[in-house]
Amino acid sequence: MQPRVYNIYTVPENKTNPKNPIKGLLNYEWIVKNIGFFLFLSVLAVLYIANGHMADKTIRRINSINNELKELQFTYKTLKSELMYKTEESQIVKLVDPMGLKISNEMPERIQK
Repeated sequence: MQPRVYNIYTVPENKTNPKNPIKGLLNYEWIVKNIGFFLFLSVLAVLYIANGHMADKTIRRINSINNELKELQFTYKTLKSELMYKTEESQIVKLVDPMGLKISNEMPERIQK
């Protein structure tokens, strides 16, 4: 029996084992043939991860804006209650008393042209 001589341009026959079909799928030729699909899946995976990070960042931003809104609402209510208190008649009388202003008991007169 003579040994087989391979030419560098010939490719030996692809022998697959019928008992193990996965081994036949994971050969070099199949991987090279489907490299575009693998790259597509890689891009999808990167986009999926980036989308998750962007969603987390957006949720954190929404939470911080909600906290800031609550702070501003508390500040608004506090200032509004202080303004209501300071514009009461009794408080205004106390503020203008050192200036010598008093409440007039007389009715105002209407000026006619």
